[in-house]
Amino acid sequence: MSPRIGWVLCCAVLLLAGCDAGERTGMEVTVAGTAAARTAGEEQWLMFQRAVEASDEDITMRMLIYGQLGSEEALVSGLRRGRVQFANLSAMAASTVLPELALLYAPYLFDSYAEADYVFDTYLTPVFRELLAERGLHLVTWNEIGFHHVYAKRPLMTPAQMRGVRFRVSASPASQLFARALGADVISVGFGDIVPSLQTGLMEAGENGVPLYARTGIAGEAPHLMLTGHSLGMSVIVADLRWWNGLTDAQRELFGTAFPDISVTRRMIREEIDRDLAISEAELGFVSHELTVEQRALWVEATRGTHDDIIRTLGGRSREIYELIEQGRASWQARGAAAYRSMPVVAELAVDFLEDL
Repeated sequence: MSPRIGWVLCCAVLLLAGCDAGERTGMEVTVAGTAAARTAGEEQWLMFQRAVEASDEDITMRMLIYGQLGSEEALVSGLRRGRVQFANLSAMAASTVLPELALLYAPYLFDSYAEADYVFDTYLTPVFRELLAERGLHLVTWNEIGFHHVYAKRPLMTPAQMRGVRFRVSASPASQLFARALGADVISVGFGDIVPSLQTGLMEAGENGVPLYARTGIAGEAPHLMLTGHSLGMSVIVADLRWWNGLTDAQRELFGTAFPDISVTRRMIREEIDRDLAISEAELGFVSHELTVEQRALWVEATRGTHDDIIRTLGGRSREIYELIEQGRASWQARGAAAYRSMPVVAELAVDFLEDL
């Protein structure tokens, strides 16, 4: 091939490549999470993907929702570096960016799903959207995993039975203070090490929501679940604020509404929890233990006094947010439950609560 012909061919290739690049005007969005297959969390992400891709916008969704990017800490890093645009983070993981989020895990902060729904919708969303924006994240919506309960190798129905028990805690001050208030032997173990730690006897008990207990191998090693309902497991659906601010108005409207409405996600996760509890012994290999009203009162009395310590540890605007939560709870109790009736932690307790209103 002559040099002249080679030069012409090279120019032609570059011209075609340039035309092709000019045609690729669409947006690629990386979405990250740690969902498990065949769960409500997975289905919510897939609903989000379908809604975005069905729009008139030219958007390609890169759905890394099964932990492909690693731990939640890696997702936080990806958001801050601009490599991830959309993600689901537990309040615990997001508290590394905004410590006040860990306050939401304070023991017995809420008495029921209905009360929590009202407080989050009416009082907490604006303040946390403001605080997260100051850290470079846009709060799209909340995403819960249900109330946390205590699991163990044997039934532990009262706080007195927790004394000296090797109890796994997360890095959260709320989790650690909860265990110490019960007189447990505090064992700090990462989530991925829970099952082997139960197998070796390093730990005997821990706490988590039903979705992260029933189907992750934990239930097989610690087959007793006490329905203490002491903390509401909460996640945040967030976007990189720099990316969010660069969207058009139409794109922000799309991404702001494509994820299922909070009323839908709450129903999905609570129905999933109900199903798992209903088949717990027959199919999932664990026994759930409902507390009596008297037993629950003992757990509340033993641990709710940790709130001041949690507030002091977290600092920032934690005191202000706690007072906002208390204001919301008082408003809820004054208004009644008519507009926010939903599934309670334990059905018997919720019926009593609503009747007392």
